[in-house]
Amino acid sequence: MDFGGGEEIRFEVIGKAGVVTLTRTKALNALTENMVHALAAALEAWEKDDAIRCVLVKAEGRAFCAGGDIMNVYRAGKEGNVLVGFFADEYRMNAQLARFPKPYVALIDGIVMGGGVGISVHGSHRVMTGNAIVAMPEVGIGFFPDVGGSHALSRLPGSFGMYMALTGNRVRQGDALAVGLATHAIDAESQQALIEALTASGDVDEVLRKFSVVAAPQTDAATFDAIARHFSRDTLDEVLESLKKDAERGDDFAAATLSTMLSRSPTSLRVTWRQIREGAALSMDECMRMEFRVLNRMLTGKDFYEGIRAALIDKGSTPVWDPASLDEVSEADVDAYFAALGAQELNL
Repeated sequence: MDFGGGEEIRFEVIGKAGVVTLTRTKALNALTENMVHALAAALEAWEKDDAIRCVLVKAEGRAFCAGGDIMNVYRAGKEGNVLVGFFADEYRMNAQLARFPKPYVALIDGIVMGGGVGISVHGSHRVMTGNAIVAMPEVGIGFFPDVGGSHALSRLPGSFGMYMALTGNRVRQGDALAVGLATHAIDAESQQALIEALTASGDVDEVLRKFSVVAAPQTDAATFDAIARHFSRDTLDEVLESLKKDAERGDDFAAATLSTMLSRSPTSLRVTWRQIREGAALSMDECMRMEFRVLNRMLTGKDFYEGIRAALIDKGSTPVWDPASLDEVSEADVDAYFAALGAQELNL
């Protein structure tokens, strides 16, 4: 079954399921434009096909999907060709997935970040193995948690999504299940049996009941409480002040979290704070339009390219953010990221 995507993504109808397999293993299954277009075409076709009871998305290799093909975006931007079109298509696909009426099962084994979160978290069933590692690390590369992060993260309990967005910290299976990023936990060894059962039955909930296991959170109750207390503050500055006070009292979690945040792009932190706060009151489509406005400004700014340089070009080097401090990022600066685009608004 060919919806495009070449050798990067495979589509099959197996039994009662449409099965998508990400096969770009050397790039940790990072999404390309071809993959985005192919997945969108498959979802459109399978939504109308009564023989398809559910869709299953899985991956080969050690990552589910480590994000979008960010190096291609970086190279194009440095040459003066800002790849807004790629993101527009990806955001449309994210919104399409959120509306998809049939069970959509993301089988997550390994790393899932950025664009990988976009093709999983908006589906009805997010099934994670003990190997799953989830993160939205964009503030660390001068970007922001897009692909619907404003919708999904803003709805996690206890301000956990705000914590993920502002730190970029990684989350494992038990914590993901506890906050609702995952809907089910399974043993990694049972993946093939689960796939066979899902394709044979098509009854997703019944099959997952049989395969689900208990996965205790990696984070203890006191730390969940601390996250809720710090990250529910009314302003970003109040979050930082709250963390600073606890750090000065010898709280290791507060100290580590504060240090992490202060290493991130100041612009990204301020923009992300507003993005997540506003996303809580917006529909998925409204979130995607808002994110597209932010994206357009991020891709013509400085910090995204500096963050990619430091992380992926000169690996391990320290990024030099511009502006360098949170105090230098004004409310007017942040407002500009969210300003309407007129005729260039995202068309959904």
